Amino acid sequence: MKVKWLGHSCFLLMAADGTKLLMDPFQANDHLSYRQVDEKVDIVTVSHDHFDHNYTDALPGEPVVVKGAIVKTVKGIKVKGVDVFHDDSGGKQRGGNTIFCVAADDINVCHLGDLGHRLSGDELSSVGKVDVLLVPVGGLFTIDVETANVVCEDIKPRIAIPMHCKTERCQFLQWSAEDFAKGKKTVKRLAGNEFEISKNSLPAEFEVVLLKCPA
Repeated sequence: MKVKWLGHSCFLLMAADGTKLLMDPFQANDHLSYRQVDEKVDIVTVSHDHFDHNYTDALPGEPVVVKGAIVKTVKGIKVKGVDVFHDDSGGKQRGGNTIFCVAADDINVCHLGDLGHRLSGDELSSVGKVDVLLVPVGGLFTIDVETANVVCEDIKPRIAIPMHCKTERCQFLQWSAEDFAKGKKTVKRLAGNEFEISKNSLPAEFEVVLLKCPA
C-alpha cells in the first residue's frame, strides 16, 4: 500500500491493485494553502461536514463517498466508520466526527478525522487493531499534542503519522508535527510526502513517521 499526505487531514491510499481511497479532502483557501486536491479516486471517506474535510466537488468521476458509522467494502477495500465527537463535551461544541478504519493489502489504517477527545473502551474496541494511525495533533479545533500522545498509547499502532497540524501552508493551528515527535524513541523523517508500507515492513516497535509538507 502507498500512503500519500496531500495536506491538512487529507491522505491518499493506493492499494496494490491500484484502487485509490481518499480521506478528508479539503477546500483550499488563504488559510489552508495546499494545492487543491483533484485526484481521480475510487472511494472517499469524510469524517465530518466541515469545508476542510468534506470537499469532494473538485474530484473527477463518481467516487463512492462514505460517511458515518457504516461498514462497506468497495473494490476489495473494507471501510468501517466509528462515530465519536469533534470536541470533549459530547459534541455540544462542534458536533460529531467519524473515525475511519480501512483494511487493504493486510494493512489496517485508521484516520481519526477531527477527533476531540480520548477514546472510551467501547470506542477502542470498535476501532480494533491499527497498523498505521493518522492522528490530528494541531489543537484548537481537535486534540492537541498531549492528548494525541495518550490516544496513541491507547490505540497502540505500529506507526503514527501526525496530521491536521501547523505547517508553512496552515498557520492557524497551534502545534506542528515536530512538536508531536518530541521525546519519541523512533522518528523517521521522510524526504517526500509519501511512502510504501506492507505487512512485512511494519516496524516491530512503535515509530512516528513525519511526511514532508506537500508543495
